[in-house]
Amino acid sequence: MHKYKYSSMLKQSLQQKLLQKLSPLQIQTIKLLELPVLELDQRIKKELEENPVLEEGGGVEGEEGKDANVSLSNYYGDDSTPSYRLYSNTQSKEPQKEYPGFSVKESFQQYLEAQLGYRSLSERDRELALFIIGSLDDDGYLRRDLESLTDDIAFKVGIETSSKELLQILHIIQEFEPTGVGARNLQECLVLQLEAKADQPKVEVARQIIQDCFTEFTKKHYDKIRQRLFLSETQLKEAIEEIIKLNPRPGGNIGDSYDDRTQQVAPDFYVELRDGALQLTMPRFSVPELRINKKYADILMKSANHAARDAKEAAVFVKQKLDSAKWFIEAIRQRQHTLLNTMNAIIDYQRDFFMEGDETKLRPMVLKIIAEKTGLDISTISRVVNSKYVQTHFGIYSLKYFFSEGITNDQGEEVSTREIKNILVESVETEEKGKPLTDEEIVMLLLGKGYRVARRTVAKYREQLNIPIARLRKEL
Repeated sequence: MHKYKYSSMLKQSLQQKLLQKLSPLQIQTIKLLELPVLELDQRIKKELEENPVLEEGGGVEGEEGKDANVSLSNYYGDDSTPSYRLYSNTQSKEPQKEYPGFSVKESFQQYLEAQLGYRSLSERDRELALFIIGSLDDDGYLRRDLESLTDDIAFKVGIETSSKELLQILHIIQEFEPTGVGARNLQECLVLQLEAKADQPKVEVARQIIQDCFTEFTKKHYDKIRQRLFLSETQLKEAIEEIIKLNPRPGGNIGDSYDDRTQQVAPDFYVELRDGALQLTMPRFSVPELRINKKYADILMKSANHAARDAKEAAVFVKQKLDSAKWFIEAIRQRQHTLLNTMNAIIDYQRDFFMEGDETKLRPMVLKIIAEKTGLDISTISRVVNSKYVQTHFGIYSLKYFFSEGITNDQGEEVSTREIKNILVESVETEEKGKPLTDEEIVMLLLGKGYRVARRTVAKYREQLNIPIARLRKEL
């Protein structure tokens, strides 16, 4: 217990030191990097509403336009920030056409956040709940342990919490629809669904099986379950039928249940093939040109010459707003530069794919490769890749699509694991249902196609694809 407390205190100490080392600009840039283009648009609008010092530029030419771009060095004796860093021009010099977004079904996260709105929670609890919802995977599970989430919340949200407090919030989320959401593993997911069902003998037996005999159930050792729980064949059969009706992926099929809800998702990049060359652009949309409001900069200068207490307080307020505007503008500029740098590196590494759209041309690529090509941290590349999309002349792709590990085939060529997974899926889909392929048989099948893959690797890929073991795929 003492060792656990010491470890927790050490983590918090390291986290605080990390936060102290990061400048406001770095923190702002990190937050903006994670946002896709439409969320960035909303974030900019919010900043414009909350900070009177920040305003949209109108692209004005001439002296009037020049005067509007204020350099804070005129007002801060120690500030040597060049004026170009106080003006963010997110537009390309060349005119860009407007690109439409594409529709996808309402995200699982949005559906849960909507339910959160009906719960009476404090602002603190709401922030914690939103963070947990954002940490759920596509299947609706919370795969990360609560202890690690406390560190992330301290860094990203600025709230110090504990595993105990997060567990209380998690229990609230586990009451949401679809039932089973927020579970930390399959067993908990099934138990949550059974507990929500009507109180019937067969449901209670099903809950006991999952709660007390989960290992035996997954291995279909039904005789052991009957003996342990003193069940008749009829009781066991009825309970198994209840369990089979449950949904092991509560977040995986939200589109089937909520067809009428859609959201607009806009690509963050466009890659076009022009005259045999690839051209990368970023959307214009409504991301405005940002600049410092000269009116409030003048207030700061005039206030500095007054000794009145109220005037000094006004000067401090305006200076804080100027600082905030300066950091925000520079963070936007750095975000654009980082995104372009990263996407160019991805295109360069996966050039054959972007030229033809042939999936077999995808090279194995991990975050470290792009980090080395760009000179950026792996964590930065991860933030860029997350929730970003690119539109090509042959389709729209998530940036995560281009990342995969690799293996070497019999010809000594390195191939993407995606190719191996495709073969695995095709093999399972065409297998004899009464005699499904074992992992060992899949290994031999891959070997016949020139891919030397270990059995444990096949098992790992199969699990990643949510394909059960052969015995559980067998059909009578």
